[in-house]
Order: sequence, then structure tokens, then C-alpha cells
Amino acid sequence: MDKMRFMWIWQAADWPHFKFDAQALQPALAAARVAQGRMLGVASGLQLVDLGELQLTEWAQEAVATAQIEGEMLQINSVRASAARRLGLTQSSRARLTQREPRAEATLDVIEAAVAQWQQPLTEASLFDWHAALFPNGRSDITRIVTGAYRTHPEPMQIVTPRLGKPDTVHYEAPASRDVPSQMRLLVDWFNNAELRAGMDGIVRAALAHLWFETIHPFEDGNGRIGRALSDLALAQDTRSSQRLFSLSQQIWLDRQGYYAHLHSASCQTQMDVTSWVLWFVGRVEQACLATLSQMQTAADKSAFRLGIQAAHPELTPSQRKVLNKLFDTQPAGFAGGMSTEKYVAITGVSRATAYRELTRLAEWGLLARTGQGRGTRYALVPGEA
Repeated sequence: MDKMRFMWIWQAADWPHFKFDAQALQPALAAARVAQGRMLGVASGLQLVDLGELQLTEWAQEAVATAQIEGEMLQINSVRASAARRLGLTQSSRARLTQREPRAEATLDVIEAAVAQWQQPLTEASLFDWHAALFPNGRSDITRIVTGAYRTHPEPMQIVTPRLGKPDTVHYEAPASRDVPSQMRLLVDWFNNAELRAGMDGIVRAALAHLWFETIHPFEDGNGRIGRALSDLALAQDTRSSQRLFSLSQQIWLDRQGYYAHLHSASCQTQMDVTSWVLWFVGRVEQACLATLSQMQTAADKSAFRLGIQAAHPELTPSQRKVLNKLFDTQPAGFAGGMSTEKYVAITGVSRATAYRELTRLAEWGLLARTGQGRGTRYALVPGEA
């Protein structure tokens, strides 16, 4: 048999019938589900303000990370401001003045649409809309591309590493453009098959959907971002919720070498066994849930601190509460250089006399520990209060 003929997975005789070892996956899936369950349990007990802040953080992380994976840098302040608008969260005056960044808006359009449509069947029209949203000016950098439609160019769609003075190293070659429509119809039909969906673990389904999409590579550009959005849609369908509580792309970014290596390994074989890829993907979902769990515990601790301080000292001024919250956020390392009168003024905008008076009262109430003298006086949270 000519081995070169069966170089890529989509050239296998039984494509696209993926195989995986369910028994080998079971421990990893169990761990991911435990992490997911703990995350959802803690989320159900969060106050609305903390839940909103959590979702804002995850939206921003997802947008920034999915762009980073493709070598694109988004401004976090712009992303957070846009995400806050979409989530209906109250923004600071500084956030409201943040200029909208087209690339951030485009990325958020896609990740918002992916989870918002979890109750609807996937359609090619939706995929086209996502793609058009990513490239609103019809260009990838300075190159004009076909947007809102599958690629049509006759040249092979290849992932390559250029080499100076030598032929490029071809890491992967996708199906020919003429075959993309039929290949994508198979994927969309599989994704919408309710019977298959009911009989497959939702995380495994998300892993297969992403691999399948990346194997076809149906668009001229943006395949990675749309493929990850497709995973997000599958995971939203698994949890039956449009709430974004964790960022899978952030965890992919943290192990991007593993991401590319496992995608390459799964795509460049003809046995259709993708157990290794699914195992890696499940592990990323677990880590995403654990990362969110850690963030929620921090949020819960901050909420308990805030409520406890307010109950014990209802006489606190807004500026005192603001500084206490700032100091709490810096734990356990503490505020760099300690809190001083000058820093208090800079943070709160009050006068120096008011800052000195309010810091003195916080120390008298036993909330802050004071060290040093004169201009060297510094304040820190009393350990028992943090």
C-alpha cells in the first residue's frame, strides 16, 4: 500500500468515524466531572455581583487567549470594557471611556454567539456569520480573504513552517477546497444528531468536534478561533447553560505546545484512534474548571471579608472600604511597599488630612497594623482580618 496516499487522517478509509478507548478515558473524565461539579456548586452560592465579575473575567480571558494562540494580542482593558457592556455590568468611568477595539469586538462577537446559541442547531450559516464577524473588513492583516464562506482557492490548504533556502516543512494538509462543503455537511449533521449526542459524553463530543473542524480547516483564516468557539458551543450544550464560567482557551494557551502536538499527532495518522487527543482535551477542561474554582474561592473569601467588615464597622467611609478591599486583594504578599498616606490619597482622591485621619481610625479599630514613623509610616491589614 502506498503510505503517502494515507498520510492524513481524512484520507483513511473509515474517515470520519473517530475511535477512542472509553475505558482509558474514564479516569480523566471522572476527574473533569468532579472539578466541574465543584465549580458549579460554588458558583450557585455566589452573589450576583461576584458571579458577574467571574463571568467578566472568563469572557476576557477567553477572548485574549484565543487570539494569543493565533499570535494576535488584544488589549485587556478594551476586552473587559466590551465584555462588561455585553454582560450588562456597571462599568467605571474609566472603562466607559475605553475606546472600542475592532479586533476585540470581533473576537467577543464570536465567543458570545457560540454560547448564546446553545439551544439552537448548528448551521453553516452560523459558522459563516462567525467567520464574517472575525474579519469585518474582509482582510487577514493586509491580505484580502473570502469571508463568511468556505475557502475556494485551488491551492492546497497547508500548515507549514517556512525554511530559508529550502522547501517548506508541511505539518498538515487539509482536504481540497472543492471537498470542504461536503465534509462540513457531515460534521454539522453529526453535531446536530440528538441520538449520537445523548450517547456520548459531552466533553468527548467537544473534543471530537474541535479536532474534526480543524482537520477540515474550512476557512482561509480564523479556523483555530472558530474551532475553539465550536468547542465552547458543545460544552455549553453539555451544561445546558449560556453562562461562561471557565476559559478553555486560557488553558489551551498555557499548554499551546501540547495543543499543537496533539492536534498534529491526531491529524497525521490513519488508524482513526484519537484517544490521546481526547485525553489531553479532557485534561484542559479539568484544569479550566479548577482555575475557575480557585477564582471563585477568592471571590467568596473577598465577599465574606467585605460583609464581615461592614457588619462590624458600619461607620466605615466609602474610601476606607475601598482601601480595605484593595489591601485584601493583595494578600498574601501585601501592598507593595505598604499602605501610606500618599497612596491612600492617590487611591481614594481624598485630602491628605482626611487620608491621615481615616488611616488612623482603621488602625485604632484594629483593622490595620501601623509601623514606622513620620513619612515612613506604613499600614497593612491585620492578619486575622485578611
